[in-house]
Amino acid sequence: METALSALSALAQETRLSIFRALVRAHAPVRGEGGLAAGEIAQALDVAPATLSFHLKELAHAGLVTSRREGRSIVYQADLDTMLGLTGFLLDDCCQGACGTLAPCATAATQPTRKECV
Repeated sequence: METALSALSALAQETRLSIFRALVRAHAPVRGEGGLAAGEIAQALDVAPATLSFHLKELAHAGLVTSRREGRSIVYQADLDTMLGLTGFLLDDCCQGACGTLAPCATAATQPTRKECV
């Protein structure tokens, strides 16, 4: 519950949600690849560097982003495992358990319909 509240709180702010969505779009399937440098994020979202730093710190504290150094840049990535855990937590009791596990839904090319859960 505490982890979910921390993640939801971090995403409940327009700039942080925009940052997370930008990082999701920049995600690469192989760990250690993909992501965006802080300067790229600031430019894409028109956010001042100091403001961006604050928001990235909040997202990192909630476990929603990770970072790595590449030369002189810090590259940020969305932590999709954390987001999948959050959505799993939120939907855990979907349809009073009739849906079963959400793992297939998370990897499927299409999203299940409500009818499939009944």
